[in-house]
Amino acid sequence: MQQRTVLEILEEKGKINVCAPMVRYSKLPFRELVRQYNCDVVYTPMILADVFKSSEFARETDFSTNARDDPVVIQFAANNGADLADAAELASPYVSGIGKYWIMLLSVDINCGCPQKWAIQEKIGAHLMSQPETVRDMIRTVKARLNIPCSIKIRVHPDLKETYEFVKRAESVGVDYITVHGRTKTMKNTEPANYDAIRFVKESASVPIVANGSVFSTADANEIYAKTNVDGVMSARGLLRNPALFAGYDYTPWECIERYIHLAVGYGTNHFIFHHHLMFMFEDVMSNSERKTFNTLASIPAILDHLETNWGLDVSRLV
Repeated sequence: MQQRTVLEILEEKGKINVCAPMVRYSKLPFRELVRQYNCDVVYTPMILADVFKSSEFARETDFSTNARDDPVVIQFAANNGADLADAAELASPYVSGIGKYWIMLLSVDINCGCPQKWAIQEKIGAHLMSQPETVRDMIRTVKARLNIPCSIKIRVHPDLKETYEFVKRAESVGVDYITVHGRTKTMKNTEPANYDAIRFVKESASVPIVANGSVFSTADANEIYAKTNVDGVMSARGLLRNPALFAGYDYTPWECIERYIHLAVGYGTNHFIFHHHLMFMFEDVMSNSERKTFNTLASIPAILDHLETNWGLDVSRLV
């Protein structure tokens, strides 16, 4: 199999559609689903590098994959280069048929944007936005030990001069591309993303820039491209609500929901994740009264029975 980097995909397509790393939700069935709807690059959930490197159980559960999981970016949260590179080396046997699976791990990505308090207390995620030297060391360490592209996902600073310096330090050690979330670490996700800040980073950077934040439709994606001239657009909550977003759908089509059910049941997804994905997908297509009923369903059989009765799901095809 010919392995392509993100840069080569960008060169081929001009611009890329990206599914963001989402804790719990960027699992294998969902990654396979969004690829069927015009997602070019798909991320794993954020994985804790120190846990991944020290726990075989974590490696088996956090990075489940197969030959169809292609291409994929694995995102790690770390606060030092050694943990990050150790974890990346353990993931690398899954690249291009070297090990059990034949997939394309396009990049190791460093999470510099998770704003949750626990992450900041652990000195990972958005904490790293005030630690540019640590991030530079992590990029340098990974690139010295592995022949895999290394990217970072960042937030902007209130003072964009800090963002400029952060990006330049990352570029100095060969970061391959950067995803920019257009909010600071203290902004709520209900606040609009700062497209001017993303454009500033794009105009300042010498590597490709992917924009993240407030992407809920193809119109939103087109607006970001027009206002920032970035090389790609990443969506998180928008794809949860509508995995067919990048294929031009205004809301989740029934065929997409049906495909997810087949994938999730086939892979053995647990009830919590299965239910929540469907709750997101049905948000714009169910009536309020039915949604209230659907959200109380306490088992996968109850969900399937409801969808068979009310939506025509062919349960026999799931066997």
